[in-house]
Amino acid sequence: MIIDVAYGLLLVGGIGFLWRALRGPSIADRLVAVDGLVSAVVAAVIVDAIDHGSPRFLDVAVVIALVGFLGTSAGARFIERRGA
Repeated sequence: MIIDVAYGLLLVGGIGFLWRALRGPSIADRLVAVDGLVSAVVAAVIVDAIDHGSPRFLDVAVVIALVGFLGTSAGARFIERRGA
């Protein structure tokens, strides 16, 4: 029951982040939306691991989070240097 609610909320949040990433008025808005989408994916992988009772994919969640952090950092540096 709780797991299903968590999946539903993550889906709604992911759709919202995807919408903002596609329609964001600025590059900064899109970058923040993609970062939120990555966070939602990481949370979904963690909820899936809890649901199945197996820490099999927790390493995948850590790798996705690290790649998302590096991407956000690179994007922020690009925006800063561009002056937007």
